[in-house]
Amino acid sequence: MGSVSFYEAELYRLKGELLLRQGTGSGGSRTATTEEAEACFCQAIEIANPQSAKSLELRAVMSLSRLLQKQGKREEARNMLAETYGWFTEGFETKDLKEAKTLLEELSRD
Repeated sequence: MGSVSFYEAELYRLKGELLLRQGTGSGGSRTATTEEAEACFCQAIEIANPQSAKSLELRAVMSLSRLLQKQGKREEARNMLAETYGWFTEGFETKDLKEAKTLLEELSRD
């Protein structure tokens, strides 16, 4: 497996993040941007999953969870992140897992 295909999931995730920061998508509206970003995050998850690229999938799920949180879909975001976070049995000192734990705690608050 080439390194470009391995990082394809991360490239989609970053594209989604950039779209959100940019503010408007190709459709010219905030809604279009959000939809495009969400599609990028979902694509990243779909690519990372069969590759067993769990850390890349976690990053994409965190990005999607943050977006869902902003849309008021807190429970959906929490459930998705909790499932993904639950896969890990080690590496909890890494930046990604620390960040995921913090986000999960934030999403779990009333």
